[in-house]
Amino acid sequence: MKNNKGFTLIELIIVTVILGIIAAVAVPRFMGTVNRAEAAAEDAVLDNLRANAENYAMEQFIDTGRKSYPTNPFEGADIDGYVGISTASTPEDLNPGQWIFDGTYIFHKRNDNSVWGWYYTSLDETNGQADDRGGFGPRGLYDRDSDDSSDEYDGEGNTGYDGENLVGDDLNNF
Repeated sequence: MKNNKGFTLIELIIVTVILGIIAAVAVPRFMGTVNRAEAAAEDAVLDNLRANAENYAMEQFIDTGRKSYPTNPFEGADIDGYVGISTASTPEDLNPGQWIFDGTYIFHKRNDNSVWGWYYTSLDETNGQADDRGGFGPRGLYDRDSDDSSDEYDGEGNTGYDGENLVGDDLNNF
């Protein structure tokens, strides 16, 4: 009597192929989940900065009779990873999880080392009476091209932005 214990070569190959297919589907889906989670965390920080700017504007309205945003959107906000205003550092120099404000743009470096930016201004962007509030631009992917000295951004998300590349001060046009 013959005792057949174990698996045949065909059975092992089929199992390996099935596991490969499952991995090929699961890994990209997992990576997308990580990116969506980081974008959601960034949205929470930006919501915090917007609320902070609105609180500042209301305080200014009470004190001076005019609403205005702070020069630095991080002023008065408690944001983990904020490293301050710097003209010497570049967004590429950030460590993952850090935030920086360069006077015009807010930058955040994600754990995959991609750098995302938002335009910010404290200058009057409204036509309202006694309302000198500034504004926040949409999320854009920061891409420093080694052959070009300009900063480029690709817009993303529910910002009303149509997806064309943004270069330099184009973020002012929102």
